Amino acid sequence: MNYPNKIKKNNIKETNYGNRGMSLESELNSSNEYYLINDIAIIHKKPTPITITKVNYKSRMDAVITEAFFKIPSTTDYNGIYKGKYIDFEAKETKSSTSFNLNNIHAHQIEHLKKIVTHGGIGFLIIRFTVLNKTFLIEIDKVLDYINSHNRKSIPLDYIENFGYIIRDKYNPVIDYLEIIDKFILKENDYVKE
Repeated sequence: MNYPNKIKKNNIKETNYGNRGMSLESELNSSNEYYLINDIAIIHKKPTPITITKVNYKSRMDAVITEAFFKIPSTTDYNGIYKGKYIDFEAKETKSSTSFNLNNIHAHQIEHLKKIVTHGGIGFLIIRFTVLNKTFLIEIDKVLDYINSHNRKSIPLDYIENFGYIIRDKYNPVIDYLEIIDKFILKENDYVKE
């Protein structure tokens, strides 16, 4: 079918407006609020530990922090509990369409997630490839396997597609990462116990 100015429909690129205007963090916060309100899980964003050194007090209601510094390196973005399991994860966005740069996550964060798993918790990364509009959950063990067996500074998208889990966009919760934990991670852990 031809449109005005003889533009053919099959030449028109369709746009996905699903996640337009929301960052990964705000979508995760919204999803976590949904989990909390519906008594599914208790998972919160951890505040970044800072020390305030200067505050401008125009009035008690208008106090503005003018200088602060990080107390200690923060561990990860989110933690909480789901079905009796401790959950801890880091969320990252990348503009790359081919790989996730390992410089985006600090060594102490990887070590922290490794310890979470060692002590029986569930540790993972949620990575969004913004250009591709794809969001993945990848367990920290798979990230460590890659780091320990490859001499690259990034994890290729195809590795994440093969060893991670795609999180499909939903209406509510927007990022239903607990669905992945139910289907694949808790199921595997239950299987191992039998």
